[in-house]
Amino acid sequence: MDLSFLGVLLPMLFKGLRVTLLVAVLGILFGFILGAIAGFSLECNKKILKFLANIYIWIIRGTPLIVQALYVYFVIPKITGIDLSSIVAGVIVISLNSGAFIAEIVRGALDEIDPGQKEAGLSLGLTATQTMIHIIVPPAFRSMLPALFNQFIISVKDTALLSVIVVNEITKQIQNYAALSFKTIEAYTTGAIFYLFLISVLIIIQKQVERKVMA
Repeated sequence: MDLSFLGVLLPMLFKGLRVTLLVAVLGILFGFILGAIAGFSLECNKKILKFLANIYIWIIRGTPLIVQALYVYFVIPKITGIDLSSIVAGVIVISLNSGAFIAEIVRGALDEIDPGQKEAGLSLGLTATQTMIHIIVPPAFRSMLPALFNQFIISVKDTALLSVIVVNEITKQIQNYAALSFKTIEAYTTGAIFYLFLISVLIIIQKQVERKVMA
């Protein structure tokens, strides 16, 4: 098999990798902020916050990511009059999507904390906010860290769907090469192997993080 095509395809894949990681990292960071807000809202006593958090989670988890991407990229600019680049739209989509799932991770982590710890903090004279920051959040964050890393891996794979809005991530670069060279088998086979290697590396890192966190 002639592997000369790799001289052209591999640079394109690594270029796409930079975009993939940029969108995934920013998406998971903003998604964590959204998810934390929604997760804490689900646990608070204010009904309006719970309602809004549940609506957000219901909409995001009830629609395909590819539909969300199309809506953000094509519909939102028409409604707001603000043009969005494909990368900005991609970050927004990954943020909104991952945030809905992170909200459930946050809620689950908070539910696992012994209520007695909160009572102990209050009995020591700490305010509810201080108790949350110093006593509840640290162990909750440690317990949710493996799930957060897993969500990051999912977000990396989800970026492939952003090719539909012309985000030049890995999948879009594969499509570009296949369209220009007509080497469909070579392009998509190499792309699949590239993704497999990337996700395998991330899983190995995840296992190392879990081992240190759980130690």
